[in-house]
Amino acid sequence: QVQLVESGGGWVQPGGSLRLACAASGATLDYWSVGWWRQAPGKDREAVMCISGGDSEPGYPDSMKGRGTISRDSAKNTVILEMNSLKPEDTAVYYCKDLGRMIWGQGTQVTVSS
Repeated sequence: QVQLVESGGGWVQPGGSLRLACAASGATLDYWSVGWWRQAPGKDREAVMCISGGDSEPGYPDSMKGRGTISRDSAKNTVILEMNSLKPEDTAVYYCKDLGRMIWGQGTQVTVSS
């Protein structure tokens, strides 16, 4: 059974950067669409970015508005979300999801504050 584990969250000052990783065990992420979502306190979970299986073209609404990049590290069976120019409104728990097998990770907290 596929399990997803997010890492890389933490505290960062406004304008800073973070690199989140979604590592899979139990099966490969290659050829499967994987997405990142986030949920801020009191708000609904929203899609951030998605990478499609196969062609690896990013999709989904870009909630980061050009400040995020999604990529695969196939050797590590991992999907990476790199976020730049972070703002306090980016503060949330970030989750990855295997869109084909409908599996969520447990989330990693990102806090952007001065």
